Amino acid sequence: MTTLTRQDLNFGQVVADILCEFLEVAIHLILYVREVYPSGIFQKRKKYNVPVQMSCHPELNQYIQDTLHCVKPLIEKNDAEKVVVVIMDKEHHPVERFVFEISQPPLLSISSETLLSHVEQLLRAFILKISVCDAVLNNNPPGCSFTVLVHTRDAATRNMEKVQVIKDFPWIVADEQEVHMKEPRLIPLKSMTSDIVKMQLYVEERAQKT
Repeated sequence: MTTLTRQDLNFGQVVADILCEFLEVAIHLILYVREVYPSGIFQKRKKYNVPVQMSCHPELNQYIQDTLHCVKPLIEKNDAEKVVVVIMDKEHHPVERFVFEISQPPLLSISSETLLSHVEQLLRAFILKISVCDAVLNNNPPGCSFTVLVHTRDAATRNMEKVQVIKDFPWIVADEQEVHMKEPRLIPLKSMTSDIVKMQLYVEERAQKT
């Protein structure tokens, strides 16, 4: 077993790659399960050895990829506290918020042979939970849209201009109504602790959706 600092072997980059790949799959699956878009734009794929639904819509896919490309430097530096998928009604008020809380240990005790397979097993459990989350959530109103928010640690907030990695895709401060939901119901879905990352997923659901 080897103990590494975050800088060794650029391990933060490895963690960021793993998490962003997972988040991409998770976002597509959330949009499918919660019927934000018609099921016809999704195709069944396999990831983490389980079936998932991925969008075939080029503009939607590009938005998700660009968002995560911008999130990746924050995860690398352990500056991203939460990545939140917000589903909004026609008036752009949140009806659901899927919250991924992320943190990384300062020291990483790793064995490379077992690490990736172990993390893959843990991420598979998250995907399976998202697949069946509609069983514990109420139906959403028609005509919903979504956005992705990132909650950063204080130090990162002051340097957001420096992490604009895609031209014409800047970070902007979230609209207050996208961040806050009145008296939400909290539904825990899954949590994991591994040698490289701790992650918790829960849903905040608006009590009255219609």
